[in-house]
Amino acid sequence: MKARGALRTVAGFEALKGAVALAAGLGLLGLLHHDLHRLALSLIGHVGLSPGAHYPALLLGELDRLQHTPTQWLLLAVAGYVALRWAEAWALWHGAAWGEWLGAVSGALYLPLELRHLLHRPGMAGAAVVVLNLLLVLWLAGRCWQRARRQRSLTG
Repeated sequence: MKARGALRTVAGFEALKGAVALAAGLGLLGLLHHDLHRLALSLIGHVGLSPGAHYPALLLGELDRLQHTPTQWLLLAVAGYVALRWAEAWALWHGAAWGEWLGAVSGALYLPLELRHLLHRPGMAGAAVVVLNLLLVLWLAGRCWQRARRQRSLTG
């Protein structure tokens, strides 16, 4: 019974990540039809930064590049991510084996990026993210391995 509750907790978190991604994507889509460069310049000036400083200049450059990104690719990427998160959430909530596999694989894909971030910006929050994700990946992979062993013993 504990495992079912844990799976449902992970499912809820995955569904939340999908909802946040959807909201962020829709918000970004709404901003794409505005002059993001001018909006960012206004915000940078409002907080007292210089647009020529390193980080504000990087932000302005990325926004200019984003303005020229075809909207359909952005929408496709957001829709794909949201669909993946919600499919994983649904499968984990219902205890489907493929949901555990999907969770283990998708969590493992983030580990190199999280480790890279931790190496470049060490901190407790980054370390906690790496440890929690690693534990989750190992737990889900262990459940998948145990299920495969049980099935082999039943058929063999």
